[in-house]
Amino acid sequence: MKPFVILLLGTIFFSCQNPKEEARKPKEKTIQLESIQPISEEVVAHAVLYEANIRQYSEEGTFNAFAKDLPVLQKMGVKILWLMPINPISTIKSKGPLGSYYAVSDYTKVNPEFGTLEDFKALVQKAHELGIYVILDWVPGHTGWDHRWIQEKSEYYLKNRKGEIISPIDSRTGKSFGWTDVADLNYNNLDMREELRQAMIYWVKETDIDGYRIDQAYAIPPAFYDKTFKALREIKPLFLLAETDIYHPGGIDLVRKFDASYDWSGFQISKQVAQGRSSVLDYHRHIQRTNRLYEPENILINFISNHDENSWNGTIKENFGAANHAFMAMNFTLPGMPLIYSGQEYDLNKRLHFFEKDSFPKLHGKTMQLLQQLGALKNNHNALATGKNSGSFKRINTTLDNQILAFERGKEGDTLLVVANLSKNYAQFTMPYQGDFKRYQDFKTKRLLPSYQYDMKPWEFWILIK
Repeated sequence: MKPFVILLLGTIFFSCQNPKEEARKPKEKTIQLESIQPISEEVVAHAVLYEANIRQYSEEGTFNAFAKDLPVLQKMGVKILWLMPINPISTIKSKGPLGSYYAVSDYTKVNPEFGTLEDFKALVQKAHELGIYVILDWVPGHTGWDHRWIQEKSEYYLKNRKGEIISPIDSRTGKSFGWTDVADLNYNNLDMREELRQAMIYWVKETDIDGYRIDQAYAIPPAFYDKTFKALREIKPLFLLAETDIYHPGGIDLVRKFDASYDWSGFQISKQVAQGRSSVLDYHRHIQRTNRLYEPENILINFISNHDENSWNGTIKENFGAANHAFMAMNFTLPGMPLIYSGQEYDLNKRLHFFEKDSFPKLHGKTMQLLQQLGALKNNHNALATGKNSGSFKRINTTLDNQILAFERGKEGDTLLVVANLSKNYAQFTMPYQGDFKRYQDFKTKRLLPSYQYDMKPWEFWILIK
């Protein structure tokens, strides 16, 4: 990475041709600082991921307003910041007053709604100073209808039998997704691929970003990723996140091209458990299945909300109710990388508007405290590492396995025990486990013995450190 320069206005005066006049001018003293080190497996292993909705995060809805809260993210253990698309938004066929972030009108410019290119660069630099890496949400499948390619290079788009450019088609049904505000790109056109590739290279070189989250990753030919990722990684190491999983087209082979992908099925089963429609046994079967099907380096993103879920399918309170903190804790302590969506830390309890301006109050409460504690655990415990050198996972059986999920994470002498009552009912149980631990929230000692009967409230959880 390129080093950056800070200019300090010093109090040392100097003389030149006109000593009296020059004496009144402060000398600019240049100090060379090292930039953040390239992202690495070690960073990723202990990272918390934060998805930022710049438009809705603040009243201003700008890069500069968001940048003020980067220290808050740092306190939650955030190491990777994912920014929803920052490109200009198409106005032709736009939805709502402001349109969708995913209707891109120019791949190499910044949405003036959020600020300037210099504002964005300043945000990236400030994040780097705080040890936070920045990835951009990239939309390679379609553009907005006023992208210059529509008029200049219509061959870059898919067309119907009449020769008309079309919106994206759902391959499962053969019908339109209903995304009428975007035009579907034609990946049979190699020139289009190259222009898109060069646009991705531009952001890495020009703004020093640290990777991409690829929208609808399953809809893009894998060959595009092979050439593009090779070119990007020749610039510097990057973190590449796919909006896909092994159940989407491309399966595990596509997932392996990326550093991380979504655990969509984990989200769905955890929501079903929270709503009493599935049991802990179902949840554990999912964990076993993913551990078997995914390689350690295929990192899963664990979440209980994101921009799609919040706006279209319900808030955390709607989907998880009183179980929300328990599943946040699971997402931080189970194998994978935890995701926090904008506002989750402030107990966001509204469906944020997608095509118009919105915001939410920032009141620090129990959720903020919990996420700070969980972030510290994720950042600092080898047992919770993910990736190639992840900590081990072992389920601990109890006498109430349809209600209690107990498991041990361990690595290099670091051991964490997690016990959770993932049920709306009170629980009494025993488990064949013995040891002295410290509670994560206050470091008070808790002794476990096989002979003990444990009592847990609904959705109560323990995280115990050896």
